[in-house]
Amino acid sequence: MKTIDKPADLDLGTILRAGDRIVVGQACGEPTTLIEALIAQGREIGGLSVFTATSFSGLFTPESAESFTLSSMGAIGALRTMTKAGALQVIPCHVSQVGPMIETGHIGCDIAFVQVSPADSRGNHSFGLVSDYVESAVAAARIVVAEVNDQVPHTHGARLPGSEIDVAVHVSRPPVQVPPARASETDTAIAHFAAEYIGNGAVLQSGIGAVPDAILPLLLDRRDLGVHSGMVGDGLVDLVEAGVITNARKRIDRGVSVTGALIGTERLYGFAHHNLDIRMCATSYTHDGAVLEALERLVTINSAVEVDLTGQVNAEQSGAAYLGGTGGQVDFVRAGSRSPGGHALIVLPSTAKGGAVSRITAALSGPVTTARSDVDVVVTEFGAAELKGQSVAERARRLVAIAHPDFREELSEAARTITRRGF
Repeated sequence: MKTIDKPADLDLGTILRAGDRIVVGQACGEPTTLIEALIAQGREIGGLSVFTATSFSGLFTPESAESFTLSSMGAIGALRTMTKAGALQVIPCHVSQVGPMIETGHIGCDIAFVQVSPADSRGNHSFGLVSDYVESAVAAARIVVAEVNDQVPHTHGARLPGSEIDVAVHVSRPPVQVPPARASETDTAIAHFAAEYIGNGAVLQSGIGAVPDAILPLLLDRRDLGVHSGMVGDGLVDLVEAGVITNARKRIDRGVSVTGALIGTERLYGFAHHNLDIRMCATSYTHDGAVLEALERLVTINSAVEVDLTGQVNAEQSGAAYLGGTGGQVDFVRAGSRSPGGHALIVLPSTAKGGAVSRITAALSGPVTTARSDVDVVVTEFGAAELKGQSVAERARRLVAIAHPDFREELSEAARTITRRGF
């Protein structure tokens, strides 16, 4: 292992080759020192390409990406600005496919850039804040470059032995943080309807955003909730400290909150440090169908850009603007819908653009992220439409009822067309 104690001494020209394909840790596990070096030095090396799933650091900009070609599974977080500038290549895929596609070479990985905690007494580093596809990247890479950050928590789960690190760059800097979103009145109204589907002993999965963040405080009167999610935020800490999340009723991983990413602030990171009640797992576990089938009362919460009157969900694109991604939505919607006592909730405000556009639509303006055959419950600030087991005509009627009143008349006309044809 080559050790670099001063980040200023990092010379990527001695590590990378022209044309190398680099896979970078995502979200709050972004190795920001390595990314900064890549932005500064990448042009001189030439022909580099980078893959990351999401980014919240703000380091990837149309200007900085001139040093390499950037690709991702979507426009989540700060990557949205990249799609607006045409500087991001989107690879449509489920987040559960990223690790396997790295392993098979469909997503090339010559170099792995990862952020890890300092080594423990056995010489093993924790992946800290993300464990989703980083193990696959490390296994596939010719060179593993690890940003060893003494401010990254040592979390329970996947480990990176020091012997597997080719270059260790030691730093001390705060990891990327994502504070909880501030909920609007609309978000809070949606959260109240969604929370009604979460009973005692439920196992939660949710994404990031104002509505998921608004739901958690409404659960303080629940008992023995569990967590099995692709990511968790600061709200986890509140519910654990209040005795709400115990994971006591889970059939598997009893007593443990399972996740693949910590996306929050220092409060969450400090809570997770050496905490055996939180287990960081790869997406091959968090999103695996067989694992999810073993979870009873699984309630999944995912957002959407729009939903059409038959129940099709678009979580990626609004007209010409690419806003999100497939992510783990399909994996968890299917699991929540099929879970005994569980539900799959799609949550969204009824309108966009200041109320000028309805997000319950006659036809989608973008791709179908989740098929209508998988959708269970759609929730807006006007209520919840239970679609599972309903005919297309009845789905349309129920979705019109939770649309914004300003658009119900025109949507009702479209619903009548659906009713006449029956599909």
